Amino acid sequence: MKILLFGTRGQVGWELQRSLASLGELITLDLGSTSLCGDLADLQGLAESVRTVGPDVIVNAAAYTAVDKAESEPDLARLINATAPGILAQEADKLGAWLVHYSTDYVFDGSGTQPWVESDPTGPLNVYGKTKLEGEQLVAANCKKHLIFRTSWVYATRGDNFAKTILRLAEEQESLTVVNDQIGAPTEAGLLADVTAHAIRCVLSSLEHNSLIPSGIYHVVSSGYISWHGYARFVLEAAHKAGLRLKARPDSVDPIPSSDYPTPACRPHNSRLDNTLFQNTFGLNLPHWQSGATRMLTEIIEKQS
Repeated sequence: MKILLFGTRGQVGWELQRSLASLGELITLDLGSTSLCGDLADLQGLAESVRTVGPDVIVNAAAYTAVDKAESEPDLARLINATAPGILAQEADKLGAWLVHYSTDYVFDGSGTQPWVESDPTGPLNVYGKTKLEGEQLVAANCKKHLIFRTSWVYATRGDNFAKTILRLAEEQESLTVVNDQIGAPTEAGLLADVTAHAIRCVLSSLEHNSLIPSGIYHVVSSGYISWHGYARFVLEAAHKAGLRLKARPDSVDPIPSSDYPTPACRPHNSRLDNTLFQNTFGLNLPHWQSGATRMLTEIIEKQS
C-alpha cells in the first residue's frame, strides 16, 4: 500500500509520520518539499503530485489554522482549507483512492450544551470555520471514498500549546484570567494519528471482507469535556503536585466570559463533539481527555524540573 501524507510540519502531521509508517510505503510532503509539491496553495502542483505518486490513500493533515488571521485573509484560508482539499478529492477519486481529511468543531455555531453529532446542522461563526466546512463539502462531493475527521482543541508536546502557555504565565504572574464559557475536549495529536492509522486499516480490511465501512464524517475527540478555565486549573494542579515553583496557584486562576477577552474571530462556546459513531464504527475506545493531558504534562514538567 502507498500512502501520500500532506502537512508533516503540523502537530497531527508530525505524529502521522510515525503512525502511518507501519501500514506501507509512506510519502510525505509539506511546504519546502522539492521533488514533489506539498504546498496546498499550488493547486496545479498539488494535482500533479498526486498523479505522480498514485497513492492508495491520501491523508491531508495540512490546513490554514490561524483562526484570527483568517478574518483578514479569507481568500488564502479558503484556498488552503477548501479549494485544495477539493482538488485532492478529485484526484483521489480518479485513482480510486481513499482520502482522509481533518476538520473542526468550528463548523458549528457553539450554541446549547449538548454534544454535537455528525448530522447536526452546521453554522460556523468565523472565516476559519466557514472554510473548513466548505472543505468538508468539497471532499464529500468529489471523492466517493472519504473519511472526514472533525476534532477539537488539538495539542502536542512538540511545539506550543495551551498548557505550556499557562505554565509560562504562572511563572511570571500571581494570578491569571481564563475564559470559562468555551467547553470542549483537549485532544492529543498522537491519539488522532494512532486512530487514523487504525481507521485506514479498517476501511481497507472491510473491502477485502465485503463489509464496507461507510464514507463520511466522524467526530474524533477525546472523551469528556472541560472549559479553558478548568483546563488551566488542571495544568497548575499537576505542576504544583510535581513540585514546580510557580507564582500562580490553581485557585488564583479567575474565570472570565469570552466577552471580556475579545478576539478578531468569534469562538464557539459549545465545542463538545459526540464521538460515539467513530467508536462504534471502528471498534475503538477514545480515552478521557485527562489521560493524554496528564501524560503530556508529565513530559513537560520533567523537562522543566
